[in-house]
Amino acid sequence: MSEGLTGAVLGQWLDQLADRVIAGEAIDRATALILTQIDDQADILALCAAADRVRQARCGNVVDLCSIGNVKSGSCSENCSFCAQSAHHPGQESPIYGLRTPEEILAQAKAAEAAGAKRFCLVSQGRGPKYGGRQESEFEQILETVRQIIAETNIKPCCALGEVNADQAQALKEAGVTRYNHNLEASEAFFPNVATTHSWQDRVATIKTLKAAGIQACTGGILGMGETWADRVDLALALRDLEVESIPLNLLNPRAGTPMGDRPKLDPYEAAKAIAIFRMILPDRILRYAGGREVVMGELQALGLKAGLNAMLIGHYLTTMGQPPEKDHEMLTELGLVGGEAPVVGATAATI
Repeated sequence: MSEGLTGAVLGQWLDQLADRVIAGEAIDRATALILTQIDDQADILALCAAADRVRQARCGNVVDLCSIGNVKSGSCSENCSFCAQSAHHPGQESPIYGLRTPEEILAQAKAAEAAGAKRFCLVSQGRGPKYGGRQESEFEQILETVRQIIAETNIKPCCALGEVNADQAQALKEAGVTRYNHNLEASEAFFPNVATTHSWQDRVATIKTLKAAGIQACTGGILGMGETWADRVDLALALRDLEVESIPLNLLNPRAGTPMGDRPKLDPYEAAKAIAIFRMILPDRILRYAGGREVVMGELQALGLKAGLNAMLIGHYLTTMGQPPEKDHEMLTELGLVGGEAPVVGATAATI
């Protein structure tokens, strides 16, 4: 138990815990909650070092690089409190446009490939093609665009289109989509604070539908929305239970005009602590730096990559700007890491 421990004694306990995780043991909820009690900055850095050792042992030094592109933006039917694209609370200066042409999307994919990304995700607003209407023809156009990207580039296309049914998941698989982004966003308990136009279980059902079709799940959440540490642990455990392959961790960058627009930014050490705990719970998953890292972490961006991350988004995000990819590559080189495509490994061992 680490309760009440600090300094060298805590460091020893963390080293022992890391050894157990590296050996294949899975920490339980009670142990994860103990990690959340670590508050001193020096102790947080010790936790990050332990998590980084787990990352290196279980994942290696390859950092999975991907990029995203907004293929349809704004006027979304859903009321996600963090999002500037919602028709319920459109954020300031959030663009609104219909589905981009295949040529425009292909150009985005080629630019992502040139920047060093190994995957490119086509992201569209809306609840999803599962609900038919105009989205059915747009879904077919996206499938054709996916096939075109595969034919004309070496980058792997992913999609984030919202909810899909089993037939649509199979169509995505046949078109060549191997990974699909559909975030849980938060724990089941906190989710009603995030959105009320759909449920957390709706998202879980979509993830299970995609995985049943043989498509990898790119499923994570957002840190800094007002959730508790217990919520963060419960999100990580839910992702473990779902055997999610790739986990994006977004750091809330509050958008003016949204219900969460007045949330204070996370302290970078709190963000690093959360990243480290996710790595301890999910030792062999692809754990990805996602939106908000530049704004929240600032000059401490490298700390996230030394706290257990083995993946990152490069380039711009959906409604906010990222830093130049060249700067990301420089940061990786300075840390002794290599940008590329991280392997997907097996499920985590049984909990002890």
